[in-house]
Amino acid sequence: MKARRTLLQQHTLGLMVAFVVLELVLAIVFLALLVVPLARRAADDLAGLVVLSAQTWSELPPETRPAFVEELRANHGLEIRQAHGSTTSPAVHPPFVYLFEQSINRRLPQSTHLLREQRAGEVWYWVNIPVGDRELAVGWPENRNDSKPLIALGVGLLCSLWLSWWSARWLARRIVQPLSSLGQAMAAVGEGGTPTLLPEDGPQELAAVSRQFNVMVQQVQVLLTARTTMLAGVSHDLRTPLTRMRLALELLRDTPTPALLDRMEREVERMNQLITQVMELARGLEAEPPQQLDLNMMFASLQEDFKDEKTPLQTRCDVGTVWAAPLALRRILSNLIQNAQRYASGHPVRLVSEPGLQGTRIGVLDQGPGIPLAELDRMQLPFQRLEASRNQDTGGFGLGLAIVRELAKANGWQLQWISPPEGGLQAWITLASRHEGQETLQSGYMSHLCEGTHRVASRPQLTDRTSSHRVV
Repeated sequence: MKARRTLLQQHTLGLMVAFVVLELVLAIVFLALLVVPLARRAADDLAGLVVLSAQTWSELPPETRPAFVEELRANHGLEIRQAHGSTTSPAVHPPFVYLFEQSINRRLPQSTHLLREQRAGEVWYWVNIPVGDRELAVGWPENRNDSKPLIALGVGLLCSLWLSWWSARWLARRIVQPLSSLGQAMAAVGEGGTPTLLPEDGPQELAAVSRQFNVMVQQVQVLLTARTTMLAGVSHDLRTPLTRMRLALELLRDTPTPALLDRMEREVERMNQLITQVMELARGLEAEPPQQLDLNMMFASLQEDFKDEKTPLQTRCDVGTVWAAPLALRRILSNLIQNAQRYASGHPVRLVSEPGLQGTRIGVLDQGPGIPLAELDRMQLPFQRLEASRNQDTGGFGLGLAIVRELAKANGWQLQWISPPEGGLQAWITLASRHEGQETLQSGYMSHLCEGTHRVASRPQLTDRTSSHRVV
């Protein structure tokens, strides 16, 4: 199988070809518009000077001709002598010779060719000029014109080719290096490693790609951490009731009693609650289609569900209907109400709805002890509790806030925590209008891992012990 070129090789080759084509075009333009016109003008000037010198020499008195020849040699690099046939004409001439022949033939009655002569280690060119009844040979050395435009052009092209190769290599490496780093980082992620975050510099497009990759890496790390925490929490919280059930089974073999059976039933119910809440947290990442919802009916249903609790639930509904996902909203409110009742210290918990600037606001308000602000972020992670023990009598499983947060993000709702001066905690959910809700639902689902909630204050552990008959 033929080996594929690397991206660096492809970009280098492409840029090199582009540079070479550009240089060839510039060289052609340079030759056609500058070098050739200047060379033709120089050939015309030299042809005119040669013809004029021969004619002047023939018209001068014999005694002044040597001085004239000396002046031509000193000032113009030309020599005049009687024409003779000891010269040779090579098959190939420099380009300037052909231009000179064209110019001189336009000034003479018959065409002629330059003759080449090796003289004292120098190359001379001679042309026979007919003057009257004789011919004069006018010559000049090959190095009379020190300029060598073709050599200069060739050297320039070689230097340009080298510079083009170096520039193409540098530009290609500059383009490919971020992509190569991105590929290595993605390979590290695929192997389960933790890559170093990419620098977010360079061109705007590459910086944007690096920025999005860094966000993705951080989100993957959050997911992996949440998975590890969830597995550890589930295994830990299941081990305790299983140990109690094993002990109860051993006791049942000796003395079966209804109390032991009730104890086993409670442990099974706790395990069922834990599994139910873990499934709720997993389902929280799935957006539910919204629909028109009657808040009065939902509030009445929730009040009926919680009427047997020691902490009373009071409702006030100032908004009749909203556009929202009913199951997700009910799960959020159920979790918040049970969390509030757990820490309300016997004071009533209020469930209210009111119109807001950005949509309908639904709040669960209690008068509990509150939570330190620095602990609120940690409390919204799975299996995190303010109280370090796993005692179910002093708190739930540590999933309540995590379920609420993920459900709100998946449905594009704004979650806000407010700690009033008089104490307690207020949890507010803002539901957008129908048109805005359809847009925020998509953006909320795509960014469910980003920290998008506005947190004003906190409270102690807000945990959830929602039973299956309360959370749909």
